[in-house]
Amino acid sequence: MGRLKEYFDSNNKRLIDKWIHYFDAYENHFQRFVNQKVNILEIGVFHGGSLQMWKDYFGPQATIYGLDINPQCKCIEEDQIKIIIGDQGDRDFWKRITPELPQFDIIIDDGGHFANQQKITFEEMFPLLSDNGVYLVEDLHTSYWSEAGGSFVDYSKNIIDSMNGWHQKPPNVDSLTSSVGSMTYYDSVLVIEKKPRSAPYRYTTGNLSY
Repeated sequence: MGRLKEYFDSNNKRLIDKWIHYFDAYENHFQRFVNQKVNILEIGVFHGGSLQMWKDYFGPQATIYGLDINPQCKCIEEDQIKIIIGDQGDRDFWKRITPELPQFDIIIDDGGHFANQQKITFEEMFPLLSDNGVYLVEDLHTSYWSEAGGSFVDYSKNIIDSMNGWHQKPPNVDSLTSSVGSMTYYDSVLVIEKKPRSAPYRYTTGNLSY
């Protein structure tokens, strides 16, 4: 059992609501940031328990930001935890607020779960993620619900195309081609690892066999 699941199971602080199978994804992609000087943004504060969990997990050098549309969430602020109030589905909000924010190493979208919110948030915030940072979108099962207004799963297939832009004929290279290192899908979760990339190349070594 990982540290995050242990914290969750023994939690007696603020309320946390998480699907149990998410914890493996968290540990797989977040472990390298533990005890580093990092900035974390979680969209969707709820009662603030997961912000406290990230604070405990990443350690004293981490600064945890939570973003929520509910102004009551401001009361959750504490040492190492800052709260931003705003609408993740509003591009103008992101453009106003981002100059005031630090560069984030991890962004977790656990917000409204509507496809348009997820899309706007990704388009506005992924370019501002640090090199080698992690962008994680939760609760993608809503992509299969008509009431969610679309599918971020379908949208993410375009990111796959961009990641392979150099191989298309003719090449179709955009900003994601040179910045998406990998995409890992789990049940209801997509993890996009950022990595500066240049055009791939190949060569051969060794001797001919025949």
